[in-house]
Amino acid sequence: MAYKVLVVDDSSFFRRRVSDILNNEANLEVIDVAVNGKDAVEKAITLKPDVITMDIEMPVLNGIEAVKQIMAQSPTPILMFSSLTHQGAKATLDALDAGALDFLPKKFNEIAANNDDAGSLLRQRVLQLARRRISMRRSTTSGIVTRKSQASQTPTASKIRPVQPSTPSKHRVKTDKHYKLLAIGTSTGGPIALQTILTKLPKSYPLPIILVQHMPAAFTAAFANRLNNLCQIDIKEAADGDLLKPGCAYLAPGGKQMIITGTESAKKIKILEDDSERLTYKPSVDISFGSAAKVYQGDVLGVILTGMGHDGREGARMLKSKGATIWAQDEESCVVYGMPQAVTIAGVSELSLPLNDFSEAIIKETANG
Repeated sequence: MAYKVLVVDDSSFFRRRVSDILNNEANLEVIDVAVNGKDAVEKAITLKPDVITMDIEMPVLNGIEAVKQIMAQSPTPILMFSSLTHQGAKATLDALDAGALDFLPKKFNEIAANNDDAGSLLRQRVLQLARRRISMRRSTTSGIVTRKSQASQTPTASKIRPVQPSTPSKHRVKTDKHYKLLAIGTSTGGPIALQTILTKLPKSYPLPIILVQHMPAAFTAAFANRLNNLCQIDIKEAADGDLLKPGCAYLAPGGKQMIITGTESAKKIKILEDDSERLTYKPSVDISFGSAAKVYQGDVLGVILTGMGHDGREGARMLKSKGATIWAQDEESCVVYGMPQAVTIAGVSELSLPLNDFSEAIIKETANG
């Protein structure tokens, strides 16, 4: 039986084109369309689709408010379409906070043309979220963001994320291990996963942190700023020449590659322009993790979080070969169990943890850093 999709957009052309693309997949069926957010909320409740694609800018009720209401009344995986602007990035991050699981840039030229790559990507992302719907139906609890000025998260947002209750992790703290870097790679579902972990790290956290999140170039600066406002540690979009400092996290800029270079006493970040077609992901977890292996050797705790595909597997393998420690997010708490599964199946990951357990485990593991 095909997964049911509700397409939401105020543009009749975009509704029709997205519907045509999705209906070309045998496992997907667009059961209806909605012309604004209010219409989307009503149809989400009555039709109970497996996935919703949602525009942000709409009349009557915008996409962000629609996501909040859907999460409160009929939690459903939602993929947002976003413009590639600073304002579009901010709105998309707001939608993810509200409960949306994923997003794609809204590129009219690619959607209008018979672009096989764009159509294939859209179908793939919707299928992944549709499969996640099964796990969401089983989910009953979730904990998300602890803000500097706000201890609780909007209740509507918590219902979407199938995160296990936070319980003490049964893992061995390596008291003889002296870490010098925490490296985290993630993709689909990553923005909220990173928030969940990083907001719980203390201001005095002893290591520098590199973050690789698959995200368009227009989004990473806004995301870094948001994380910095939420967290006690300092977080910035990485810039060429940044020195890696304890208690500071560096987010790889979208559309480029971030590598680690430097000497023992002055390790720094190098940002590379990447116009090659060889690498699918820009930034790439493999590239950043691989460079960390060369510079930091085995003094790294590498973490692979929720995401589609297998980016990070080879970089984590390089780190592991130098003696580094690799952890992965467990299947139940992932939005998409792709990247963590890849390192787990490859035998690279030593431990699988629920999302809510990572912060405490990281703090304990790196206490001797």
